[in-house]
Formats: sequence, C-alpha cells, structure tokens
Amino acid sequence: MQEKSQFYPKVSVVVPVKNGAPHIRELLDSLMHVNYDKDKLEIIVVDGNSTDSTKEIVSQYPVKILTEERPGLNAARNTGIKHSSGEIIAFTDFDCVVSKDWIRKTVENFQNPQVGCVGGNALGYYDHFLSHYSDESIIPVLRMFKKREVLDAVKPPQRYPAGCNMAIRREALKKVGIFDESVKYGFDEDELVERICKGEYKFVLDPDVLVQHKHRSTLRNLLKQNFSYGRGLGNLLKTKGTKSAFSKWALLCSGGFVVWSSIILSLMLYTLFTWSLASQAVLLTMFLSPPIALIIFYAYQTIKKRDKKYGRMIIYPIIDIARSLVFVLGITYQLLKS
Repeated sequence: MQEKSQFYPKVSVVVPVKNGAPHIRELLDSLMHVNYDKDKLEIIVVDGNSTDSTKEIVSQYPVKILTEERPGLNAARNTGIKHSSGEIIAFTDFDCVVSKDWIRKTVENFQNPQVGCVGGNALGYYDHFLSHYSDESIIPVLRMFKKREVLDAVKPPQRYPAGCNMAIRREALKKVGIFDESVKYGFDEDELVERICKGEYKFVLDPDVLVQHKHRSTLRNLLKQNFSYGRGLGNLLKTKGTKSAFSKWALLCSGGFVVWSSIILSLMLYTLFTWSLASQAVLLTMFLSPPIALIIFYAYQTIKKRDKKYGRMIIYPIIDIARSLVFVLGITYQLLKS
C-alpha cells in the first residue's frame, strides 16, 4: 500500500447535466476550489442537449464540455468515461456542491489497490423542511452512511453509493465494463457497483467523502422523484430479473407492501359486508400499525436530538407513507408498460 503523501493519481470528474442552468454554476465554483493538484484534475461536463443557458455557463469555466444526445444518466456517464484520462473517475450531479476536500478524501480511500469503488454522503444543501426530511427520514432520499466501511460485496438496502457522490477506479471499469445504458429512471449506478464487487474488488463507503445535494423543495417534486425511482426498479426487474442483489431485496419489500395492502383491502370489503366489530378492530390495527411505528421512531429521534421539532413526528410518517405508495406505483407502472 502506498503512503498518502505519495498517492496522487489523476482524477477525472464527470458531471451529467440537462437544463441545469439554475444550479450548475455553484457546482463548478466548488470544483474550482477543491484542494487537489489542478494538474492532476480534469472536469468533464456532459450536456444532454440543454435548451437553457447551461452550455453558456459551463463555457465560462476551464472544463471539457461534451454533448450526449442519447437519453439517460448512464449514457452521459459513459460518454464522460470514454473522454476521460484519470486513473480515478469521480461522478457528481449538476445540482450538488462538493466539499473542498472531496477529491482528496476520495483518493485516500483508493490507496488500497483492491478498492474499486468509493461512495460518500450527499446531505441537504438547503435549510428548508423537505431538505431536512430528506436527510432525517427513516429511509433517506439519498443513501447516507454513519461510519466508514470496507465491503467485499453489496449489502442491500442502503449499502450502495449514491450516483451523485461516487468514484470508480479505471482499472475496474476495464475489467467489468462501463454503465449499463438499459438501466434508467433510478438505481442507474447499482448494477455497475455489483459487477465491480463480483469482479473481486472491494468498495468503500465513507461519510467524510461529502457533497451537498439540492433536495427537492416541494412535496410534488419529491413524490415525482420517488415515482421515478420506482420506475427505475421496475425497469431493473424487467431488464435484469432477480440477478441484481438490489432488485431481489426491493422485490421482497415491494411484495410485502402489496401483501399488506391486499390484506387491508380484503378486510375493508369484509367489514363493509359484515360490519363485524372483530373485523373492524383487526382492520384498524392493520391500517394503523405502520404509521404508529413511524411516529414512535420519530418521537424517539426527536427526544434523542432534543431539538423540539415535534411536528415532524406526525408529518414525517405521512410523507414516508406517501413516498412508499408512489414508489410501488412506479414499479407497477414500469412493469406493466410495454
């Protein structure tokens, strides 16, 4: 293993973007100020035929601009990879802001030549309610890690790097291939991470590798995002079946949700026709048990943090349940779509 002081590989940062004018300037400004040797850093912005002023903004910075007309994040990422020259290829999104030591912390995790992939945290950039919810939910909108872990295999559900904060060793890509462009809408990066692990590489999850992400600021957009994630899982199931470890776990959870919903519906119909007190009690218990469990969880978190934000004990569970519903709807929509 090389010493930290000697390990300074060239790093390529790939940023997919389409119509990102309101956000991309802040990302590029943050990339201009990372504390890494600029001679060993290249930034590649892959534009998906933006119709706003994205290209004009990007052209003001010392970065490489490419155009990718094919839809999908993975198509843009692959174009960036093909035009990059770094030993390490890092990925972030146009609506992120990277920390000053983002590159340096990422590179430190690649000192071990057995590490093929590194992922970090993506915390909320804005100080508003939904941004806090996205980080504090029992299932955060973007994956988060509390401690550094070196893993030999992916461990669902939350032990995958987020695509807006991950880096891959070029040597690993040469061995296992690049992103699968048939994977769309969500979980775009997970299939590649699994291939890297099956290729006998380790991967690292490090919370000190940090970016800030501009989480959705309206409930409508948050639910649309979760519907899209559901479509992504449905697409993954259609194209890969249960070969993916993530799809197996998610299929199990979605199946459990469908079974619970079916039981609730059956009890509702039975109660409607019989009006039995016993069936009403069972129905009420089944229906209320998930939100009550969530309320208890958030009450514990609120007391533990001593922040007196008691409203979230009720609002967070409602949003959690709404997200779960639209996620399953997204899966169903994509599975039924021809």
